[in-house]
Amino acid sequence: MTDKPSSDSRSVPRFQQAVLDWFGHSGRTHLPWQQKQTPYRVWVSEIMLQQTQVATVIPYFERFMARFPTVEHLAKGEQDEVLHLWTGLGYYARARNLHQCAQQIVAQHGGQFPEDVDSLAALPGIGRSTAGAIVSLALNRPAPILDGNVKRVLARYHAVPGWPGHTAPARRLWQLAEQYTPYREARNYTQAMMDLGATLCTRRNPDCQHCPLAADCQAFRSGEPERYPESKPKKNKPQRQAWWLLLQLPDQRCLLQQRAPAGLWGGLFCFPEFACREDLEHWLTTQGLGRAERDSWAPFRHTFTHFHLDIHPVHVPVSAPDHVAETGRWVQPALEETVGLAAPTRQLLNKLV
Repeated sequence: MTDKPSSDSRSVPRFQQAVLDWFGHSGRTHLPWQQKQTPYRVWVSEIMLQQTQVATVIPYFERFMARFPTVEHLAKGEQDEVLHLWTGLGYYARARNLHQCAQQIVAQHGGQFPEDVDSLAALPGIGRSTAGAIVSLALNRPAPILDGNVKRVLARYHAVPGWPGHTAPARRLWQLAEQYTPYREARNYTQAMMDLGATLCTRRNPDCQHCPLAADCQAFRSGEPERYPESKPKKNKPQRQAWWLLLQLPDQRCLLQQRAPAGLWGGLFCFPEFACREDLEHWLTTQGLGRAERDSWAPFRHTFTHFHLDIHPVHVPVSAPDHVAETGRWVQPALEETVGLAAPTRQLLNKLV
């Protein structure tokens, strides 16, 4: 990191001061994770905010902090409860890594977060940018970050070509992030850069007229700010099919099964799943339910990053739990138990109440 002018004659100090001045009158200071900015609170918020909007995260963060106020509390917690508090946020590997990381911090670091980027980035689920956020926001020490908002600001300011997920653009953006991160006021600068991307330099319809960096922004000068950063090259997402069996007792309880720790919805509870309708029917026959009443509900789609999953629910009433020789957990659709649920599971449970 340096406070010297960059090689393309842009003034680094001027950039830094413009960002900090803007933060002084327009930055966000009211967010719950900005209060008592400990490494733990910053870490949890940064993990939750990955690919998730601030407005969505706020209630999740507050509930999570109420239940797990310290890293020691989280390390002692059950994974099922961690996943339960994460239900609806998606990308559940984040929650599993969060729990594992807390246990590692307690076991190997005495409950204290490492204070340097490299040591933090070696922990489960903490990448270089999250590590930088912990160091800068919680400790007020200089460490660059490169979340989606900061990428957008820097990519537009320097008109960096290419999708940031590719090696060359990513390397260039990290160079810029390091170059502009100041030695002083690291916390305010880091928060300011995130706020700029979230409130002014937005993905669509950026408010360039009020941006403190517009005078030297190459994308603004070109008249095409939304051209940067370039989008990920599009690929047609494959489609997959799954048949979900909704077994339900007279008292409304339904059978859920916990999925394997790794893989799709790892560790979450879902309805029994089959690759095709024939497999589902064969399973019912083996359970003596071949003639049971069944109701095929309308299929619906759940989209992941890399594929679409078309789910075909089949509702089958059963008279007693012992009619089904299958491991799992019978739960009420209202589900007051602390278990993690995949979003489509919760969606279907709501229909079964």
